[in-house]
Amino acid sequence: MIELWLAFALLLLPALWLLIAPLRRARLVHDAQRNFEANDKATEQNVAIYERRLASLEAALERGDIDQTRYAEDRLDLDRSLLEDTEGLVQRPLQAPAVGRLVVPVIAVAVVAAAVFWYQQHGAEGDLALFDTFQQSESLPELMKGLEQQAQSQPQNANVWALLFPIYRDSGQGEAALHALDNLIAIEGRNPSLLAQKAQLKFFMAERNVTDEVQALIDETLRGNPSEPTIHAMLGVHAFDNSEFEEAIDYWRRAIAGMGESATTEALREGIQIAQVRLGLPSEAGQAVPQGPGVHVSVSLDESLQGRLGDDTQVFVVARDMAGELPPLAVARLTLGDLPATLVLDDRHAMSEAAMLSQVSEVRLLVRVTQSGNATPEAGDMYGDVGSVAVGDVDGDPVEVIIDRIIE
Repeated sequence: MIELWLAFALLLLPALWLLIAPLRRARLVHDAQRNFEANDKATEQNVAIYERRLASLEAALERGDIDQTRYAEDRLDLDRSLLEDTEGLVQRPLQAPAVGRLVVPVIAVAVVAAAVFWYQQHGAEGDLALFDTFQQSESLPELMKGLEQQAQSQPQNANVWALLFPIYRDSGQGEAALHALDNLIAIEGRNPSLLAQKAQLKFFMAERNVTDEVQALIDETLRGNPSEPTIHAMLGVHAFDNSEFEEAIDYWRRAIAGMGESATTEALREGIQIAQVRLGLPSEAGQAVPQGPGVHVSVSLDESLQGRLGDDTQVFVVARDMAGELPPLAVARLTLGDLPATLVLDDRHAMSEAAMLSQVSEVRLLVRVTQSGNATPEAGDMYGDVGSVAVGDVDGDPVEVIIDRIIE
């Protein structure tokens, strides 16, 4: 923080210089003005002009060019003109050049005080302290301790509680997370996204039960934002726990629609696949709404490889570009117990927006059975593949991929 205040001091120096600089020229300006006034001939010139015009007027009267009445009127106008010309030339005495010097330092101090006060009210000194805390913390416990100290010194800084809340939540400190979130809501207001996080936290603290308090938070959140994804994801979990798989799928699809691509959306897609299997449907069959052009795929295991691995062994269905230059364009996850299965791969299965099925016209399909669950192929994995599969309409017959080989 010392560096910050030093920077402020350097920025204030030019302002103070602009205030003080005129004092150095005060004597020169005073002397120049005094000399100007001493040599000012404007009054004498106006009087001389008046006298010439008056003589001309009197001569006209003597010659009979004008009568006495006209002379009186013109003389009055002439006198008035002289008064107007000389009225503004009356000069007040010059004050000493040192007069008012004490006001300048007072103003300078006021400028500095006002700048400091404004920054304390509207500046980001607290956020800079948070940045220092992050820079100096080498571990999560150390970071948590530093943030707790910041919470005591600046309890009205919403960023402190916004940082503490996920740390408490992810470390299993439910009550501390709830306290941080309540403080954040008190500062930021009852924002639907914050209320949704509170409802979700209360839901899991109540062992995944929708209590009266959780329901009240859900209702308030949905009144503010009917499409709030956190609420729909939570309601999907509750429906799944109660074997209401169709409702769970519906809630999770709504949640995915309101989220960006993330680990959470991928987890929700996997949850939808599991729920569809629980309903007795092949994963992604019938229930999924295609998103853009895709590939209709049928996956089966060759008879020669059946019985080698358990039904819970993971199966990855992957679509890649023909050149193999892009990341996987689509990835779906099944189990051996799901096979044979029919599914549709489309942009819902993309791992990122930078690589999607809708960006290519042909793909290579690869299906791999893996005991480890790793994304990298390993010896002993079973696989099958098909190349040059067109991406487009998914209403026709599926492309058949048979798992018939083992990686040596």
